[in-house]
Amino acid sequence: WMGGGRMVPVGEGEVVAATKGGLEDVVACVTEICAIDGDAGRLLYRGYDVADLAEHCSFEEVAHLLWHGGLPSPQAREALRDQLRGAASLAEPVRAFLAQLPRQRPMASLRTAVSALEVLDPQSCSGPEAGLDQAVRLTGQLAAVAAAWWRIGQGQEVLEPRPDLDHAAQFLYLLTGRVPDALAARAMNVAAVLHADHELNASTFAARVTAATLAGMHAAVTSAMGALEGPLHGGANEAAMHTVDEIGAPERAEAWIRSRLAAGQRIPGFGHRVYRTVDPRAVVLARWAQRLGAQTGDLRSYETTVAMDDAMRRLRGLYPNLDLYSGDVYRQLGIPNALFTPVFAVCRISGWTAHVLEQYAHNRLIRPRARYVGAEPRRLAEGSC
Repeated sequence: WMGGGRMVPVGEGEVVAATKGGLEDVVACVTEICAIDGDAGRLLYRGYDVADLAEHCSFEEVAHLLWHGGLPSPQAREALRDQLRGAASLAEPVRAFLAQLPRQRPMASLRTAVSALEVLDPQSCSGPEAGLDQAVRLTGQLAAVAAAWWRIGQGQEVLEPRPDLDHAAQFLYLLTGRVPDALAARAMNVAAVLHADHELNASTFAARVTAATLAGMHAAVTSAMGALEGPLHGGANEAAMHTVDEIGAPERAEAWIRSRLAAGQRIPGFGHRVYRTVDPRAVVLARWAQRLGAQTGDLRSYETTVAMDDAMRRLRGLYPNLDLYSGDVYRQLGIPNALFTPVFAVCRISGWTAHVLEQYAHNRLIRPRARYVGAEPRRLAEGSC
C-alpha cells in the first residue's frame, strides 16, 4: 500500500528506483503487519485502524495481533498478560547489572541491558525458532528494565509487578511506585498502542536488516534501539517537550516559532516523511493530553502545544506528528523527560519483534547496492606509499 488509497502490487524481484535520498518511497519489503496511507493520514495494524485499536483494545491484544495476525480470545489475552507480568519480575543478576550502568545515557543503558538479557535468556542459543517466546519475554522485560534502571538511579527500590495490573498500568506502577488511576492507566495504554508499530521506520528497518542475517531476536532489538535513540527518530519526542518548555506559554508560541523559522531552524514535532496530512496518532494523543491536563488542572503544556500546532499549520503548512503531543501525555503520567525515548522503545518493541518474526518466516538477506560517485579508477604513483 503506497498511499493515496491505491493498492500497488509488488511482484517478486520488482525493483523500485530511488529518486530521492534516504531511500524515500523505495519498497524494501512486503509485509502483512502495518500499512500507512500518507495522503489520507491513516494507519492500520493488520487491517485495523489504529484509532479504533487505541480506543477499544488493550496493549496485550494489540501485541497479540501484531505477532499472530488476529486479535486474541479472552483466554489468550489473559495468558499473554500473565506472561508479560512474569517476565517483568527481574532476576537478581539483571538488577545488579542495571545498578552498574551509568545514568547519563538512558537508551545506551537499555540497549546494553537487552544484550545482557540475551546472555541470560533460557533460549539464547536456540536461534529464530525461539523468536516468539523471546518476543514475549523481551516485551515484558524491557518495560521492567526501563523502570528499574530509573528507580535505581533515583535511590529507590526496584518493585515487583502486581497481579492486578495490565501491561500499561504495570509499567507506570513499576516506574512511579503508584498504582495509576483509571484515566492514567487508560492514557498509558492508548500511548502504547499508538507507538506499537509504524511500518518500515528507521528502527524497524534496522531490526529487519539484522534479523535477515539470522541473528537472534535480542540482536535485532538491540539494532532497533540504536536507531531509535537518534534525535531524528525516537529522540524527537524529548526535543519537542523541551521546545514546549522553552516557549512556556501559548501566547508566546507564534513569535517563538517565527524567530526559529527565520533562522532556518527545524521545529521538532512537525512534519513526517510519509504523512502528507496530520499524523492520525497525534490526533488521538492530543485528546488524551487535554483530558489528563484537565484532570490535574494544568493545561499550560497542552495549550502551548496547541498554539504551536496552529502556528505551524498557518506559517508553514506543516502538521504535527506523534512526537508533538506524546511528551505532554508522558509528563502528565509522571514519566520524566529522560525516559521519553526509552518509553517509546517499551511500546515499539511489540512492532519490532513482529517484524523480526515476519522476516524470519520469509527471509532473504537484505543486501542493497550503493551507487558509486567517487574518483575514476586510478593507479598508485610509484613511491607514493
